[in-house]
Amino acid sequence: MRKILIYLTLLVATTIMASEVKWAKDYNTGIIEAARFSKPVLFISSRHTCKFCVILDNGTLKDKRVVEALNRDYVSIIAYSDENDYMPRELYQPGTPAIWFLLPSGEPMFQPIMGAIDAENFLKALAVVKEEFDSFTKTGK
Repeated sequence: MRKILIYLTLLVATTIMASEVKWAKDYNTGIIEAARFSKPVLFISSRHTCKFCVILDNGTLKDKRVVEALNRDYVSIIAYSDENDYMPRELYQPGTPAIWFLLPSGEPMFQPIMGAIDAENFLKALAVVKEEFDSFTKTGK
């Protein structure tokens, strides 16, 4: 009986923990991690007081399918301009949220997605980026 209780406790804890995006500590740590694990980077420039940032945070980035895809296939980094988090100058956008997909080198793969995006379209974007990244890593182009 005790083993079952321990197993159930671990299962619940794992489920709860898996329901959130695993954010890198900061930009530089995330880039190092992406290079180490050969994963693309999701980089979001955000603000706590931005209406569309809040929509993105509380909607799309809480969707279980999005969380699963990000935690499995990406290194995720978020920088809050109202907390003075580090952000490379070349990734600065005057509006937030700015959603970037980067190579492990920090080089942008595409132009940023600006504003909130719903989970369905975000999942489509993740699939396109992952396919492009996998192609890039195989060919080097």
